[in-house]
Amino acid sequence: MSNIGSKTAERPTLVVTSGEPAGIGPDICLALAGTDLPVRIRVLGDRDLLLARAKQLGVDAAGLDIAHVPLRAPCVAGRLDAANAPYVIDLLDRALAGCVGGEFAGMVTAPVHKGIINDAGMPFTGHTEYLAEKTGTPRVVMMLAGTGVNAGLRVALATTHLALKDVPAAITRPELETTLRILHADLRAKFGFAQPRILVAGLNPHAGEGGHMGREEIEVITPVLDKLRTEGMDLVGPLPADTLFTRRVLAGSHAQLAMYHDQGLAVLKYAAFEDGINITLGLPILRTSVDHGTALDLAGTGRADPASLFAAVKIAAEIVARR
Repeated sequence: MSNIGSKTAERPTLVVTSGEPAGIGPDICLALAGTDLPVRIRVLGDRDLLLARAKQLGVDAAGLDIAHVPLRAPCVAGRLDAANAPYVIDLLDRALAGCVGGEFAGMVTAPVHKGIINDAGMPFTGHTEYLAEKTGTPRVVMMLAGTGVNAGLRVALATTHLALKDVPAAITRPELETTLRILHADLRAKFGFAQPRILVAGLNPHAGEGGHMGREEIEVITPVLDKLRTEGMDLVGPLPADTLFTRRVLAGSHAQLAMYHDQGLAVLKYAAFEDGINITLGLPILRTSVDHGTALDLAGTGRADPASLFAAVKIAAEIVARR
């Protein structure tokens, strides 16, 4: 099939994985057809599935460049099937191989369903952890970012997919220092901020209230921030998380570091759910993603909003151009 835009041979290629086949991944990928972008887009997925979903939705897929990866079992929109869990992993492996080999300038990922992958007997915590393991990257950082009016929100996480009870033990001085170094380096390299200003949340209510509500701020977070400040990093905190995300405090910052998943992402998704994106920092490849899930109830209905995918592609294209 022909690709979108003109002179595509001169453009770098981003690969888009279509994700869980029963979810909205195929739907939002189809929305890329006919969109003019400064990069070439290649969508990974089962060709017959994508064309059948296009027919179901009444959209024209003629302008979509599809790299065929076959389903493992027939798929019905909205109906999960563990037999297709290996197909979802096939998409990631194919995209990763293309990025590592130089075929693709980066990858953009549509949502997967972690539960059904695990039900199939394939341990899977998330894209972030999977790509880190496959590339041999010892530490990566998940960051979700707003776009448009929420462009100043870039919320990185010190811990990701952990039970809340396991979070305090996971926040150690070495881990927090590594997280901040990765965040600082990629804010410079990928986003072009010469001297990034990073706001750092405390772990406990009121950032520990001087030790009366927990000592992690005193014993772990503050010593790490003090050390990195001596190297010239612009770090503010630890700050109470309930006021960190107010407009006054956010003003002038380039990123915000939350200590655990919902501490930061609840705010980000409230402000920018429709057009927020996910970026994995620290990888040897570029990876961005939508910030939402598979939305099985919307699959095949025509009601799925592709705004987050468009934003993820746009940010990835900007990073490629900045290189």
